[in-house]
Amino acid sequence: MEKTIFITGASRGFGKLWTEAFLKRGDKVAATSRNIEAYKGLAEQYGDQFLPIALDITDRDAVFKAVNQAKDHFGKLDVVINNAGYGVFGAVEEVGEKVTKDVFEANVYGTLWVTQAALPIFRAQGSGHVIQLSSVLGVWSLPTLGIYNATKFAVEGFSEALASEVKDFGIHVTMIEPNGYTTDFGGSYSVPF
Repeated sequence: MEKTIFITGASRGFGKLWTEAFLKRGDKVAATSRNIEAYKGLAEQYGDQFLPIALDITDRDAVFKAVNQAKDHFGKLDVVINNAGYGVFGAVEEVGEKVTKDVFEANVYGTLWVTQAALPIFRAQGSGHVIQLSSVLGVWSLPTLGIYNATKFAVEGFSEALASEVKDFGIHVTMIEPNGYTTDFGGSYSVPF
């Protein structure tokens, strides 16, 4: 059955793989990234089945507009995948204030804003599925990844509560907790120290 999917951070890594797989399967996809140039080929190939949206997930107002734009374009939303985010490498003692605030803005608040924007739509429909991309590092920690771990622990915490809050509305919440996988996580996806 065809699904309508809104996915953040869809220009590379897991997001890109999933976006391409969903489109090939026949789903409708609203894919977000700060730079939508990466979507040019997909937009040409899939036409109205694909909606690229430029989005900075740390901008709450822009997030709400983007989620509603996708719903208006496709007429509904079945699945929201919170995939956007990045890592920070460095000992807890050495990671500075700005870097810490920035990664929390993206990984925690960005995920929260997208989730909050989707929930009224899902409640009105009587169905929906929120998929949060966490990490095995949201379950246990590693040295030099403490700040990144903290963001994923936060996503795990609010998502676990959310699952109980929305289950009676026909809304499901799933956590994806991948371990090491070949993406650019240790490269341009991360801030090293």
